[in-house]
Amino acid sequence: MKKLLFTIALFVMTITMNAQEKDGITLTVVIENVLNNEGHVLSALHNEATFMKAEGLETRHNKAEAGELILTFENVQPGKYAFSVLHDANDNNSMDFQNNGMPMEDYAMSGNSMPMGPPTFNDAKFTVENEDMQLTLRF
Repeated sequence: MKKLLFTIALFVMTITMNAQEKDGITLTVVIENVLNNEGHVLSALHNEATFMKAEGLETRHNKAEAGELILTFENVQPGKYAFSVLHDANDNNSMDFQNNGMPMEDYAMSGNSMPMGPPTFNDAKFTVENEDMQLTLRF
């Protein structure tokens, strides 16, 4: 009898763990046109509350390598998000600007909007539903 109860408990735990693993989608972000191997590529997945702030919901700090960078985010819940990425070539952990306010380092944002001035969450947002998805951003 103990063996049967143990087997049932193990089965229920396995089902629960598998259900938790499938509790969201996989978001793949392809960053094209990394121009060189200098510095790092800083990226972040944001919701409206974290957008354009220091930390996103999930952040990445990848060594820059010329070409293409592919990032994978697991178990992303349905909702509205934005994605930002910066090639921090001089490794100072911030975006550098020219005297006229134009960025000196490559960056990209989801939404493909090119507003004059900083983007808003509405400019960059995308919707996660129930299927895995891929975003492609280009420096």
